[in-house]
Amino acid sequence: MAIEIVVPRLGWSMDEGTFVEWLKADGESVQAGDMLFVLEGEKAAQEVESFDSGILHIPAKAPQPGETVLVSQVLGFLLAEGEEPPEFTPTVAQKETVATPADTESVRDVVNVSAESGVAGVDSKRGKRNIASPRARRLASQNGISLAGISGSGKNGRIRERDVLAAMENGVAQTGDSRQLLQADFILPTQAGQVQPLTNVRRITAERMRASVVQTVPVTLHKKFNAGGLIAYRDRLKGSDLTPSYNDIIMKLAATLLRECPELNACWTPDGVYVYDDVNIAFAVDTDYGLLAPVVQQVDRLLLDDIAEYTSELISAAREGNLGEEQLKGGTFTISSLGTLGIDQFTPVINLPQAGILGIGRISEEPIVENGQLVSGYTMSLSLTFDHQVLDGAPAARWLQKLAQQLTNPNDFIS
Repeated sequence: MAIEIVVPRLGWSMDEGTFVEWLKADGESVQAGDMLFVLEGEKAAQEVESFDSGILHIPAKAPQPGETVLVSQVLGFLLAEGEEPPEFTPTVAQKETVATPADTESVRDVVNVSAESGVAGVDSKRGKRNIASPRARRLASQNGISLAGISGSGKNGRIRERDVLAAMENGVAQTGDSRQLLQADFILPTQAGQVQPLTNVRRITAERMRASVVQTVPVTLHKKFNAGGLIAYRDRLKGSDLTPSYNDIIMKLAATLLRECPELNACWTPDGVYVYDDVNIAFAVDTDYGLLAPVVQQVDRLLLDDIAEYTSELISAAREGNLGEEQLKGGTFTISSLGTLGIDQFTPVINLPQAGILGIGRISEEPIVENGQLVSGYTMSLSLTFDHQVLDGAPAARWLQKLAQQLTNPNDFIS
């Protein structure tokens, strides 16, 4: 009997991806464990393994490389020797399951069927269910938006995150509240030009940045410090197999200090501040595919050498396009550096669902005061953007101040 080859869910929030290529040819024998095709999820391309054996049959109307595919969509079949392929209909198999909490890492396709809350998945006027992606429901819940009446752009009217954002921009009223969001129509260009097609990474990045602006109350603090001690500390580490970068050193100290200010290792939810148990730091990496943010797990428990090894491996994988979904999940705080591009300081955007992001500027040679004397020295600027819903300015400022103080002489604080 023919075995269907379907699009898997690479991440708990994924409801679609981009088909990249087949790794086996039509008619080729496939063994269980063989890598069968490449699928691009939200921010990474991943080879998908076959769990069955058979002869690969790729229908003539199967998705082509570069096309968008939905979870559970049939791509092809595995046949027994001499078996005739079944009729192929390019449709998506959708199934409804009981809703699960938004913060769980479930890989099930969730359909909200409760009409009791302000984000009900049932249109009580029309008596039909609104099928919505987990990310769409989460965004609607966090902003008090009802899914009833929102038109979905996905397959079979599935409501996606972009549909909720569009509804918010068009002034949809918040449930349980008489307030309305201000209309934010796009001002379209009138001069001659060309539209550059969106890549999957660019689209996801844009959606998340806009969601961050909607869901957080961002405030940015800047702090300049004497970087002479930081430079001297790293110079003493040179000569080892893998010299930690300035970013590695900052990541280590920041992770340790996040235990002293847990609200920065947290996020805002409709029920209150959600504080994470682990300190998992995402760090921004510029690649040919767009901005990626791989995650180092439990940074506060790692030695500096371990951090340097992990970040080096993740940077290489990101730039080669080999990051897996697991390497992009679970971040609780983010670090972004533009220092290598000559930027002194900037305003980083919070990476949801988080409450803080640290921006790192360049090391700049400039006059500084030491022991009452004006001398030539080196400075660095840090920029902390935090969600004012989660914590106030004073504790955030104290955290940034303490980080800067420790970076003036890291040797005293890194074991």
